[in-house]
Amino acid sequence: MDELKDTYRTITKASEEVLFKDKNSKFFGYAFPVINEEEIKEHLEDLRKKHHAARHWCYAWQLGKEDYRYRANDDGEPSNSAGMPIYGQIQSFNVTNILIVVVRYFGGVKLGVGGLINAYKTAAQMALEASKIVTRTIDLTFEISFDYPEMNKVMRVIKENNLNVVDQILELDCKIIIKVRKKEADRIYEKFDATYKVKITQLEDQ
Repeated sequence: MDELKDTYRTITKASEEVLFKDKNSKFFGYAFPVINEEEIKEHLEDLRKKHHAARHWCYAWQLGKEDYRYRANDDGEPSNSAGMPIYGQIQSFNVTNILIVVVRYFGGVKLGVGGLINAYKTAAQMALEASKIVTRTIDLTFEISFDYPEMNKVMRVIKENNLNVVDQILELDCKIIIKVRKKEADRIYEKFDATYKVKITQLEDQ
């Protein structure tokens, strides 16, 4: 039976700076946890300031927990000699919501395409090895709406199923926002849906 995929791997904080050298060229590698392209842009700008004398700032990123989006950028290096080898390491380590940047200082000796592929791949691998990779669950967010008198019924379901409440407004019109692990979502949805005078709606995750 095909197990429903409801986990993903990512990193919790930026890696240490790593350095790979080849024929006087220096390749500084960095890995960052990211959740949108705005954050990616900020990290790239910071590294361009920090390494303003460098020749290339090559990178790859992947976003998403199930439907992945990714980009690989050679930043002036020969086509597919930098961005794709970096992205290959993201795939190899099976991580997402991540940006890996490799900054190159040219050392005066050309490395050739094979040398470049190896250098960018190695620097990306070192950055990932320097990162703490964690497995997270894919959670769905639901809003439960009900009138105050139904509170006990709703709270009982939440308690019995040990649900994660992320927000609540408990007035005459009550709303509770819960996060449910994906493979439990259908079962929990049905429980609330079958409860008289209680409405449950799935929310889009940001």
